[in-house]
Formats: sequence, C-alpha cells, structure tokens
Amino acid sequence: MSLSPAMQEYLAEAYRLAYYQGEAQYVSTSALARVLNVSDPAVTRMVQRLRDAGYLDHEPYKGVRLTAEGEREALKNIRRHRVVERFLTDVMSFGWHEVHEAADALGGTVSDVLVERMAEMAGHPRRCPHGEPIPTIDGVMPRVVDRPMTEVSEGEMLMVSRVNSHDESVLKYLDGLGLKTGASFTLAERAPFNGPLRLDINGHAHHIGHELAGVLRVCTPEEFALV
Repeated sequence: MSLSPAMQEYLAEAYRLAYYQGEAQYVSTSALARVLNVSDPAVTRMVQRLRDAGYLDHEPYKGVRLTAEGEREALKNIRRHRVVERFLTDVMSFGWHEVHEAADALGGTVSDVLVERMAEMAGHPRRCPHGEPIPTIDGVMPRVVDRPMTEVSEGEMLMVSRVNSHDESVLKYLDGLGLKTGASFTLAERAPFNGPLRLDINGHAHHIGHELAGVLRVCTPEEFALV
C-alpha cells in the first residue's frame, strides 16, 4: 500500500508522542488530534485506515500503538523531515526558524535516494537544527538524555540539547542570544520565585525569563554526542 503524506504524518506523530512518553506504549487519539490540529472524527477515520492497512493497533480507551511496519514507516518519515531541515540550514543557509514548515512541504516529494544525498552533503548530522535526534538509515532512533533548563543548578556548564518550539520569534530571539542547539553556557545565577536566569554565554551575560528557559532542554557535552 502506498502511504499518502497525511498517513505518513499520522504515523510520525504517533511515534513522536510515544517516544516522549517513555514507558507508555499507547498514544491517545485525542493527543493525536491535538498535535495534528484536526478533529476527533478525522483522527478516528485515519486510525481505521491505518489499522486496516496493518500500520497500527487500536485499543478502545487506551489509544493507538504502532506495529513494526508502522514504526518503520514513521522513522523513515521523521528521518526525511529532519535531514531536509539540516540540508536547508547547513547547505542552503536557511535560518533554523525557516525550515520546519519547508521540510513539511518537501518531505512528501523527496525520494529516499535524495534524502541520503542531502544527509551526505550536510555531513551526516545526528540532530535536526532544533536538536531532535535523526533516526539512522537503518531505522534506529537515538535516545536523547537531557533536562529542562529550569532544573539546572547554578554553576553548571552545559550545552543546549533541544529547543521545544518552532515559533519564529522565539527561535530568532534565542539565535540572537547565541542559544542554538549545541551552544555551551553556564548558569551564573537564578533569581528566586521563578525569576529570570542569568547565563554566561561565550563570556557574555544574558538574562532569560523562566518561561523562555522552559522551552530549552540541556545536557552535558558527552550526552549531546548521542553516543
């Protein structure tokens, strides 16, 4: 069965939701509707199609779980999307705030051969521009180890692991501070009562609010390498 771009997107989002749930295997259909910005009846119809095609299992009151074939297709889609993002930033010099929607539009049109050429030209990246891991060509998703910046202790020297936002204004602002994926920093001071954080970034002090810090996940240099 040939998968439509919409079917590929459903499988990819089901995988992403399950991936960040950790131990929970099933993803609720309401969660799928929320992240895909579609109605519950639309999710129900697509779930039935994907179930009948053998890409997922559906348990009432529990949700959906990808089959082995469904997971394989989801990882292919996620790899394609994130490799295209890195090609756009690293090879074509787009800003990281410009590439998410562009990769969505291109993802359904580029072939597997083209994706691997893009990966080669981008230096075989292991993370997308926003820090999310890129599945290997063999369908293995690296496991990220990181934590919210809001939980960092004063004096810790860390790196930006992931940015949980595709908001253009947020990404531009973080870029201006030098807080892109892979950037090193030290938390110099934390104001009480969820006040602003003072960061030392390349010898320069910058303050960011607690809410903005909440979209940043951080890790050690060893953890960033995804070894």
